[in-house]
Amino acid sequence: MKQTCIVGTGSCLPVRVLTNEDLASMVDTSDEWITTRTGIKTRHIASAGESTFQLATQASRKALDMAGLVPADIDMIILGTISCEKAMPSCACLVQKELGAVNAFALDVNAACSGFLYGLDMADKYIRNNPEMKILVIGAENLSARTNWQDRNTCVLFGDGAGACVVTGTDQDRGMLASKLYADGSLWELLHMDNAPSLNPELADPDYDGSYIKMVGRDVFKYAVRAMEDAIKEVLAQQNLTINDIQLIIPHQANIRILNSLVDRLGVPAEKVYINVQKYGNTSAATVPIALDEANREGRLQQGDLLLICTFGGGFTWGATVIRW
Repeated sequence: MKQTCIVGTGSCLPVRVLTNEDLASMVDTSDEWITTRTGIKTRHIASAGESTFQLATQASRKALDMAGLVPADIDMIILGTISCEKAMPSCACLVQKELGAVNAFALDVNAACSGFLYGLDMADKYIRNNPEMKILVIGAENLSARTNWQDRNTCVLFGDGAGACVVTGTDQDRGMLASKLYADGSLWELLHMDNAPSLNPELADPDYDGSYIKMVGRDVFKYAVRAMEDAIKEVLAQQNLTINDIQLIIPHQANIRILNSLVDRLGVPAEKVYINVQKYGNTSAATVPIALDEANREGRLQQGDLLLICTFGGGFTWGATVIRW
């Protein structure tokens, strides 16, 4: 049976960089306060011409170039996002149009920070049924458009960006080995974002105060670390692997405290964990594919290496996957 193999990666960040010092001039905060609590030093913020689908398109072009493919080769586009400029059409359809991927069908996945991993798992199922398919899996966000810039507890966390990969079937001894996905909708109030206000007064939310991210950070921290640890243990057990078998771990880049706690609980050396949250902040569904592309281009992944990806996001949604590179 053919396995699902990543054959190209790409990423795209907006040009504008927002520093902690910039934020200190906007809200009551400081570089020291942000750094010690989040590990974040800078984040990229979109400007004109850098909408979610435009960032996603640029990341996809880089992934296609690495894979040696053209847009017409793509059969399907799966895009994880919570910050598309339109409710309809999907962000994936806009990418399909921009790329000229005329043979692809396209859809968005709304799983918050887990959107890319959910999409990768979905692509794996399609390819196992039809190994010749070539699928673009993308995570792209413009969270600056969904951030309350007066709330210092959240506005310091988020940034914009996109990452993408091309996957297809392979006969080689590599590819996706196992994944495990989870959700718990009973905890949605701890991390959520309202939509635009309803035009139907019977369905209007009397407490609506804006379409921006709302988070109970302390509780999210507690659930995120434990959930990712459990997902990792479960997916490793499926393959009779231990954490010591893994060459590189790419976790969701939420903040440094969550990452450090996860590293401690897993008992792995820090150099096994790819971290770039200091440069980009939390870009939700884009954090994993951006980090994956960087690690790939830096030579951190060699053929045959075991890669572990884990994530956690609003919903709650979370999961982990193991890939033989």
